Amino acid sequence: MDLPPAYKDKEEGKAAEEAALSFQNNMDVQALPIRAYLDQTVVPLLLQGITALVAERPANPVEYLAAYLLKHNPQRSDQPQPPT
Repeated sequence: MDLPPAYKDKEEGKAAEEAALSFQNNMDVQALPIRAYLDQTVVPLLLQGITALVAERPANPVEYLAAYLLKHNPQRSDQPQPPT
């Protein structure tokens, strides 16, 4: 990733960007307005599930979507973690 020219020291710039992203990722989602909360927590996965639902067109769409959401839940603790 290229750093903006405002960063004279690339390491300092990289550290500043990582700190900003860390702060943003740790933001308390419970304090967000309703729309922002849904946009950050549910909508991305829900859109993926609905896209899969439309492509598959199962006989029981509600059950299919529920199973999709459970299977792809990023907060599920039994999912394998990516290697670090």
